[in-house]
Amino acid sequence: MAPKKSTIVLNVEQFIHDIEERPAIWNRNFHCNKAFLEQMWDELSGAHKLPSEVYVLDDGAEVDLDLGNYERFLDITLHRDNNITTGKIYKLVIEKERTGEYLGKTVQVVPHITNAIQDWVERVAQTPVQGSSKPQVCIVELGGTIGDIEGMPFVEAFRQFQFRVKRENFCVAHVSLVPLPKATGEPKTKPTQSSVRELRGCGLSPDLIVCRSEKPIGLEVKEKISNFCHVGPDQVICIHDLNSIYHVPLLMEQNGVIEYLNERLQLNIDMSKRTKCLQQWRDLARRTETVRRVVTIAIVGKYTKFTDSYASVVKALQHAALAANRKLELVFIESCQLEEETLQSEPSNYHKEWQKLCESDGILVPGGFGSRGMEGKIRACQWARENRKPLLGICLGLQAAVIEFARNKLGLKDANTTEIDPNTPNALVIDMPEHHTGQLGGTMRLGKRVTIFGEGPSVIRQLYGNPKTVEERHRHRYEVNPKYVPRLEEQGMRFVGTDEEKTRMEIIELSGHPYFVATQYHPEYLSRPLKPSPPFLGLILASVDRLTQYIQRGCRLSPRQLSDASSDEEETVRGLAGATKSLKALKLPTSPRNGISNGCNGSSSTSDGEGACGGIDIPNGHQ
Repeated sequence: MAPKKSTIVLNVEQFIHDIEERPAIWNRNFHCNKAFLEQMWDELSGAHKLPSEVYVLDDGAEVDLDLGNYERFLDITLHRDNNITTGKIYKLVIEKERTGEYLGKTVQVVPHITNAIQDWVERVAQTPVQGSSKPQVCIVELGGTIGDIEGMPFVEAFRQFQFRVKRENFCVAHVSLVPLPKATGEPKTKPTQSSVRELRGCGLSPDLIVCRSEKPIGLEVKEKISNFCHVGPDQVICIHDLNSIYHVPLLMEQNGVIEYLNERLQLNIDMSKRTKCLQQWRDLARRTETVRRVVTIAIVGKYTKFTDSYASVVKALQHAALAANRKLELVFIESCQLEEETLQSEPSNYHKEWQKLCESDGILVPGGFGSRGMEGKIRACQWARENRKPLLGICLGLQAAVIEFARNKLGLKDANTTEIDPNTPNALVIDMPEHHTGQLGGTMRLGKRVTIFGEGPSVIRQLYGNPKTVEERHRHRYEVNPKYVPRLEEQGMRFVGTDEEKTRMEIIELSGHPYFVATQYHPEYLSRPLKPSPPFLGLILASVDRLTQYIQRGCRLSPRQLSDASSDEEETVRGLAGATKSLKALKLPTSPRNGISNGCNGSSSTSDGEGACGGIDIPNGHQ
């Protein structure tokens, strides 16, 4: 019998390691090569889908990114108990058995595990997620596929739960795929029929069937699903692929979901207020279709091959771009491709990645762990600093910016982080006191913490609305060494935000730069479609040369920025204004806008060292 895919992936990785350790055995016994196996590893990893982003809640819980989608769409604050897992339930039941709560009875899946699930849901459903009032409706996502062994205790728990809370308090919405084969072009309803039959066999009968499809399905198909799945035609909802995810709630409203749930769950919603309530969301969805002006942001990361690795970062950028009436265009750059080693081994990829970085309007350096690609992030920070390119660093991005600044402005060429070089003589980034070497689990600084702004002018503080403090979510194990802070500030790097004890550096800004901001916390976790995160909004506005105007207006967008005027019209107005100003001054500009040169040679650099791209004599190249 063939081994499982997961076993193959792990064996290939170990096999490559063995090859490197014993090349003689490898050359004698095998007929393929290491490159082939590495390619196999990449393909299997991509097919097997490595873990996606870790989402952090206020209380420090590390959960799946689905909870991030719920927080963003509903604008609520969830906590660790909103994430129910099999491990949590079994741990709870085992602890109860150990303390004698079952009085020596045999502990079984039914009723003990299923009762624990029901009790958990009923308890968490009473916990406020917005303000102090109890929620009126609790949404439970029963993930996985109906019929899988992993989810059967949960299915059985909800089969019992429907009788526990009565029919008027329980509604099942079943999501199913309606495939559209290209060969026939006819929607196929058999998968939906089979999944509903399986669900009803488990004791749950769907009240709503939500059909996911590539294109809208016709009335005939809906009636067929209704006839074979024992629901009314109005209970079959089609959610086809849309240009923007923000259109989905509006499509569900058009299909009468609100009216159905209002009647089915006896919610007594005043329907007269519905239009006004959704107006802001309609404006947001419309803006995604009408916006034409583009802003290009380069994400210099380590996990760019996996789209979900930076899910919250991408969402936060989208929120900020829409608020600034811009269409976001993302460019993912593998940070290791920017390093000197790549220049020697793959010069073509090296120059391509540097060209993409140079052509972007702004740069974002996200978080991460480990040494791979760190030097590439440092060089990206250097290029942004020297060429006055707007940059936002997050977590590891802040650490990379500090290390780069120390190397090129303080002359500490061996500056590094103890995560990469534990014996570095100039440890600009050190592990926290809570961190225990060798024990990785549960040793990070997690959850919402207070950041105190320092005295003096600060761009990021103005973007937040000039508060004394701000609360953001953290997820890190290393931080800036406070003993180097005075020397860094002497050279122009300002630490404008610290923790309450003023020993942990939370926010940095660079003096005299259009926008060079980095945060130790993760602002993307609190970004919302209608309330974009201030650091991300600052990056977008600086990338389109509108940040100064935004701050001068009291951090409010002008009517022109909020309008849907075409890019040609706006650029014409800006061009005429600029020409008039130049004529009044009776002189022409002698340098490119914002001091940004067309090449990567760091011509506006204040550093005495070599440019980030490597070579300072080639005007448009990277050496």
